[in-house]
Amino acid sequence: MASLSLSSPHSLSSSHHIASTHLLLRTPNSIKFRTSPHRAAVSVKALSAPVLTQDGLKKLAADKAVDYVRSGMVLGLGTGSTAAFVVAKLGELLKSGQLKDIVGVPTSKRTEEQARSLGIPLSVLDDNPRLDLAIDGADEVDPDLNLVKGRGGALLREKMVEAASDKFVVVVDDTKLVTGLGGSGLAMPVEVVQFCWKYNLIRLQELFKEEGCDAKLRLDADGKPYVTDNSNYIVDLYFKTPIRDGLAAGAEISALEGVVEHGLFLNMATSVIIAGKSGVEVKNK
Repeated sequence: MASLSLSSPHSLSSSHHIASTHLLLRTPNSIKFRTSPHRAAVSVKALSAPVLTQDGLKKLAADKAVDYVRSGMVLGLGTGSTAAFVVAKLGELLKSGQLKDIVGVPTSKRTEEQARSLGIPLSVLDDNPRLDLAIDGADEVDPDLNLVKGRGGALLREKMVEAASDKFVVVVDDTKLVTGLGGSGLAMPVEVVQFCWKYNLIRLQELFKEEGCDAKLRLDADGKPYVTDNSNYIVDLYFKTPIRDGLAAGAEISALEGVVEHGLFLNMATSVIIAGKSGVEVKNK
């Protein structure tokens, strides 16, 4: 069996220094069995640690993130495949009595449904304007722990809840790491009002034409415009080169009338937990 060496969570201070710790998976040594004197010795090599799937890596990171949770906390519950593992683990710990008196503030209707099904007490920002901790996934993470989020369509509620949290822990697998935001070539979402959405799509594309940006209205499985929990549309921006200045880009997007929110989560994460083939790495800001 593989041996997993874990360390307790580091401080979640918001200083600009980014520290990292590594949790390593070690492959076992060969196991030798001694035979009787009349037979030749046989050496049997143990199987190496199994390669984890992407979901396995997400679960590994999610389990590590739950180590930050304490009884009595008010928690922001993220949205997406990785966040779903976090919510599932919280439900297990509540059921077993290892956690007590936690309250969750969900960032989407589907997270709310999952949490309710697991017996997690829920609230809203109206009643809990300050949260102890939020845990969520991310679509991209740059070296400064800035994020792209919202490919799951919940960027507005995610940003509201996570901005209201004293600590924001992000859980990802190592495929989400980029050298610059937009560098994956995948969607950077912008939530817009339905009224004159095409007008804003064109303006967004023009705004980033030097980055070779392509703007597309997000569609659902039926080919109709995807509608968020807030009854808005999403325009997805696809960059051919990384965004050069995230803060400036975010400000320019937000300045457009009819734009509700964008998927650049800048200077918000306090820790990022990254699961990879060799183990788990924790980066603190």
